[in-house]
Amino acid sequence: MALRYHEEERPGKIEVVPTKPYRTQRDLSLAYSPGVAYPCLAIEKNPEDAYRYTDKGNLVAVISNGTAVLGLGDIGPQAAKPVMEGKALLFKIFSGLDAFDIEIDEKDPKKFIEIVKSLQYTFGGINLEDIKAPECFEIEKSLREKCNIPVMHDDQHGTAIISSAGLINALEIQGKEIGDVKLVVNGAGAAAVACTRLYERIGIKRENIVMCDSKGVIRADRANLTEVKREFATTRDIHTLAEALKGADVFLGLSVANVLTPEMVKSMASKPIVFALANPDPEIEYEKAVAAVPDIVIATGRSDYPNQINNVIGFPYIFRGALDVQATAINEEMKIAAVRAIAKLAHEPVPAVVGMAYGSDTIKFGRDYIIPKALDPRLLTAVAPAVAKAAIDSGVARKTITDWDEYDLHLRSLMGDNGKTIRRVYEMARNNKKKVVFTHPVHEQTLIAVSVLAHDNIVTPVLIGNEEEINKAASEYGINLRGIEIINPHSEKETSRRKQYAKMLAEDLSREGMTFEEATACVSSSIYFGLMMVKNGDADSIICGVYSAANDTARIARRVIGMKEGYDTVASMHVLNTRHGTYYLADTTINPEPSEVSLVEITYMASEMVKGFGVEPVCAMLSYSNYGSNGTEKEPLRVARAVKTLHEKYPEISVDGEMQPNYALNTTLRDKIYPFNTIKNKDVNTLIFPSLSSANITARMLLESGVGSLTGPITMGLKKSVHFINVNSDAREIMDLAAISAIICL
Repeated sequence: MALRYHEEERPGKIEVVPTKPYRTQRDLSLAYSPGVAYPCLAIEKNPEDAYRYTDKGNLVAVISNGTAVLGLGDIGPQAAKPVMEGKALLFKIFSGLDAFDIEIDEKDPKKFIEIVKSLQYTFGGINLEDIKAPECFEIEKSLREKCNIPVMHDDQHGTAIISSAGLINALEIQGKEIGDVKLVVNGAGAAAVACTRLYERIGIKRENIVMCDSKGVIRADRANLTEVKREFATTRDIHTLAEALKGADVFLGLSVANVLTPEMVKSMASKPIVFALANPDPEIEYEKAVAAVPDIVIATGRSDYPNQINNVIGFPYIFRGALDVQATAINEEMKIAAVRAIAKLAHEPVPAVVGMAYGSDTIKFGRDYIIPKALDPRLLTAVAPAVAKAAIDSGVARKTITDWDEYDLHLRSLMGDNGKTIRRVYEMARNNKKKVVFTHPVHEQTLIAVSVLAHDNIVTPVLIGNEEEINKAASEYGINLRGIEIINPHSEKETSRRKQYAKMLAEDLSREGMTFEEATACVSSSIYFGLMMVKNGDADSIICGVYSAANDTARIARRVIGMKEGYDTVASMHVLNTRHGTYYLADTTINPEPSEVSLVEITYMASEMVKGFGVEPVCAMLSYSNYGSNGTEKEPLRVARAVKTLHEKYPEISVDGEMQPNYALNTTLRDKIYPFNTIKNKDVNTLIFPSLSSANITARMLLESGVGSLTGPITMGLKKSVHFINVNSDAREIMDLAAISAIICL
């Protein structure tokens, strides 16, 4: 599955996108020759103008020689490229920074330093990655001295910053003063050393630190100590990790799995703090540590336990703040500012959207929440300004920010949504494990999607169909379905359930002429059987594969499942993710020409669905007319009447129309030409189309033109979570819809 992800559609994970017009000869003459000469000459006179006329101020280099890649070791620069591309992707989606990955085939530190130093004129910052110790210390130190832009080895300082924030809060929870605590560090690599140094800067005393490596306690009398290990060597008469931990307040592990035993944890001081950060498996299992000492505060590097120490909480925002003031370095003041900002954010009330993403409405500061969650959108506006202010105050900023409120608005606007909504959906689904039925399981893309959904614990998939056919198809495609339930409605094993479903269906539809015999025949089909599973509570939602129009299958679902109370319209919505934000489009697959009443119901259902994603809906009712400019035509009149009804019946909904798409999406233009509109100063994110043809054509055209990714269709109006997707859809579309279908059950 991982190989498919990196290979399919377009190999790799990043691309370069033009940011200036390029359609005409004039555009091209400005972009290149002769127009490009003007910024070149300006930069020659004033090198700082590179920040005005190029992407330098928004561009980070992710650089590695591949000598310490994740847990894979020295695999070389080319094999390290997928990781560096991934880091570049994280920069973009979390902070809006562009990033190029650069893999250098050079292990000699001095040569590596000279190569990287020569690249500094291209970038606003350099993120060193996956370079082994001890060389990484020399490389970073020398580059910080030689370069006039921020340089940070994230493997060292990212972990140090995030764990320092966690440590500050953990000490507060445990009622301990940082100057008094005793710290034991297991591991002496780049991250362990950087963490220990930063812990000292925030208040832990050197005499209270003991560092261990694979040979035990690092003692001053040990032969052949490196300069870095000599820095933390102790003269105390202790030799083993177990001895060092007796009476210790804090354990920091950046070593290997299962070296910390419950007995060692029990030997620590009361109310201990354990940061077991070995990946993928920590130094002690979370459950064992808590069982040993119930009032422990424990953090790991894993997302499936509380208090994940995740570098993505820090590095995108640290570089964002540094580049926004054109800093010449990321200094200690900036790191500590990031520490304080992250620690402070954990004290603040958690937005509902974060709780939804992690499947909890009770996230609050305490022993299970000492650092913000990785998907907390507030990190950008909390950490970047703190880092920028520290850069200005410490004298390394070339640019000063005076209007911090304006900077806050800038940070909020530059990101748009950029896929955050769908990421939150996956986290919500993973934390609320639902059973999702699939009725078209012999198609390759469906099998891929189902396999990934099961492997990643997003939903519990159930396949409806013939076991032999499904397993044969999976075998042909090389897909592992181990542990995934397959139900054959025709099998003898399902006789009892078929009879139960047939009886239910016949009783429910008796007034429509449904007999038990007809019901028995119906529930033998995959779609009817799957729908009855959902109706009976044997599954939470269903993804129905369709070969033709979705509205045909929707009629079956409406008949079997029934409508939500007070509604008479089944409709659908697509989620369009673009680099400028996320848009919600309805109705895209079911109603050919919705009536005025249906348009009202579609708009209400769409707004409620958007709220469910943690977004405040702002709706535009689309047409080829603007506010009655074609007042005698049938379609604009129908839309206008629907808008009037919405204003009267649902005044809480932000909605207006009828309007053309350009006025809907261009807030400035709309407010200038039609200042009376009721959504003034609001950016539209929910688009209600007047007909199926206009909605479907628009959605598919946008998808094929590469504007963004399309998720859906999401069905609205039925009592249960039932959705229809074309059998030719790709695996990502199916996965996205399955995750959404799961959270609709909540």
